[in-house]
Amino acid sequence: MKKILITLLLPLCASTMFAQTAKKTTLTRKTTTTKTAGTASSKPIIFKSSLDSASYAFGLGMASNMKSGGINGLNYDMLLQGCKDAFAGKMPAIDKAKSEAAINNFVSNITKQKFAPTIAAGKAFLENNKKQAGVQVTASGIQYQVITKGVGATPKATDSVTVHYRGTLLNGTEFDSSYKRNEPTTFPLDRVIPGWTEGVQLMQPGAKYKFVIPYKLAYGESGAGQDIPPFSTLIFEIELLKINGK
Repeated sequence: MKKILITLLLPLCASTMFAQTAKKTTLTRKTTTTKTAGTASSKPIIFKSSLDSASYAFGLGMASNMKSGGINGLNYDMLLQGCKDAFAGKMPAIDKAKSEAAINNFVSNITKQKFAPTIAAGKAFLENNKKQAGVQVTASGIQYQVITKGVGATPKATDSVTVHYRGTLLNGTEFDSSYKRNEPTTFPLDRVIPGWTEGVQLMQPGAKYKFVIPYKLAYGESGAGQDIPPFSTLIFEIELLKINGK
């Protein structure tokens, strides 16, 4: 995953995550069958028109997408009422902001339950690591250890910097390394994850630090691609080569 850190990863709302999941699945299930499979009821479903079969297919597709995203059930009366109100053009019972907040909170809670072991592992690692010799902790919760001291001024958040770095998960899996590419990376310090923005400002040119960054200051609840799972606490070794200014 080349230069994953030079792109600012803004916090993604849970509704956006769900929408992206939904885009990946198309309605490809056959609708000509007259019986449901895998249900307790043997009562056949009769499709009297293309509207019937399309309506069933829409419901099946939406539910399949939601289920693949971790949603195992809803209040179906409320779901149907929302559909009816939208198609009828009625005034919604809740406004757009409250609707988005409800979806975000609901999906966020499901995601947290799914990745509870990852969250717990991060907390345990941070708790143990802060007891190690030489480890310092910032007010925000970033932990760092000075490997090599630098000389000179420290960068500002508005500065561009040139660094070498290596990033790993808590289990040691490396997800990115400028050392392996033999190519230092240059980027504006205010365009990377918060843990980097804050951490690199502690450094001087020539310094090399080891950082442990909690998930909230890394890639948050969404993670980054296939390499960094959601809620991942991350470890970085960063070497500040140069401060380039604004």
